[in-house]
Amino acid sequence: MHYTSRVGKLFDSFNIGFLAIVAIVTIYPFWDTFVVSIIPLKEYLGSNIHIFPREVTFEAYQYLFSMNELWTSYGVTLFVTVVGTAISMFLTVTAAYALSRPGLKGSRVIMFFFVFTMMFSGGIIPTYLVVKNLGMMNSVWALIFPSALATYNLIIMKNFFAALPDGLVEAARIDGCNDLRILYKIVIPLSLPAISTITLFYAVTRWNEFFNAIFFISDKELWPLQLFLRSMLFENESSYSGGGDSVFLLGPSIKMATVMAASIPVMLLYPFFQKYFTNGVLIGAVKE
Repeated sequence: MHYTSRVGKLFDSFNIGFLAIVAIVTIYPFWDTFVVSIIPLKEYLGSNIHIFPREVTFEAYQYLFSMNELWTSYGVTLFVTVVGTAISMFLTVTAAYALSRPGLKGSRVIMFFFVFTMMFSGGIIPTYLVVKNLGMMNSVWALIFPSALATYNLIIMKNFFAALPDGLVEAARIDGCNDLRILYKIVIPLSLPAISTITLFYAVTRWNEFFNAIFFISDKELWPLQLFLRSMLFENESSYSGGGDSVFLLGPSIKMATVMAASIPVMLLYPFFQKYFTNGVLIGAVKE
């Protein structure tokens, strides 16, 4: 018994140490980004590792938040995130409910086409031509409709709906409810964990919208936040300031401040949705 207890303590100590190392490795990049965003250039150049700032300055944030391009890209990203997530959830929930009903004829064929598009995409050029022919180039809708529905999320919602007791649906039908009323009065309230999880998946994807914007958006007034971040990271800082020396001195800090500005909103919202992940994803991912 003493040996077992000793082994158990060693095992716990190993787990604690291992998880502590994982936590440090995970958190340090975010901490380093934050520290670099608030230190002057001379301190940044003096060391490759930045744990605690010796001198703090918020000039990078002051310069960043004074840029109209930042707030414009924030507005575009917020619109794409809110409207795009709402459209995606509407399509996902309604399609998943219809495909989860046993009485839908041809549901297997329809589901096959959904899964086929997940395995084999049309490619960049066909997608570009479709968006162009639909007149969505240089439009925020080009960031919403081409990726309005994710097949993986549809499968999760479909399996979740299919796992709900059939007796609830049948009882509602006996009471005179149609499918639309059953969906909004019974199915959705019982599926909030899965819906919250899928909503977060879509929202994070929309917030990080970058790939489609490169191909479909050339107007800087319609750049999402991530495309603006890319410009701040890879383009010459003088293009934003007219070539002033002050921007060169704030270069690394401005880049890291932009990263923080793009990351903090999602990091603040994530803990409120985290509790839904286990129940929402695991229940929806297992078909009984």
